[in-house]
This record gives sequence, structure tokens and C-alpha cells, in this order.
Amino acid sequence: MGQRILFITSSIVMLLAATGPVHADDATFSNDLMATIALQGKRCDKLIKVKRNGDSDYSVVCQDGNRYHIFVNPQGRVLVQEESAERR
Repeated sequence: MGQRILFITSSIVMLLAATGPVHADDATFSNDLMATIALQGKRCDKLIKVKRNGDSDYSVVCQDGNRYHIFVNPQGRVLVQEESAERR
């Protein structure tokens, strides 16, 4: 099941990389990012800010105050990392 979740998450991020301008209010895009966060076991009630850092690389701010960095590492694995206080 772990590989299945990894495949689904990777697919979501690849689709996100193909999107145009990033807007936190874009329902489909927000849902895809929120699904990626949830699949990694993190909390996010609603996205209020999304910043595209590069291909398959995003920084997001959730309404509950959580901040995440979502990206694909060199091995092709999707990672969701909580942003530290100095990156905020």
C-alpha cells in the first residue's frame, strides 16, 4: 500500500507542476495540495496561501497556521515538510 500512496502522491504533484499560475482559491489545485498533505499524515484545514518555488516545489500556508514545503526530492519521492520558524 505504501507504493500505491507514493504513486498517487507523485501523480498529484506532477499534475500540479503542469498547472499555470498558482492561486490558493483555485479549488481543484487547493484540493490536490491538501490531499498531498493529508497523504503524508499532516494537518491542514484550508489553504490560504500557495507559493510556487519551482517545478514540483511549493510552499503553503494553512488557515490553522501550519506551513509546509511540498516538493519532489532527487529520488522522485514526494515530501511534505513543516517549515521551520526561520523560514516563516
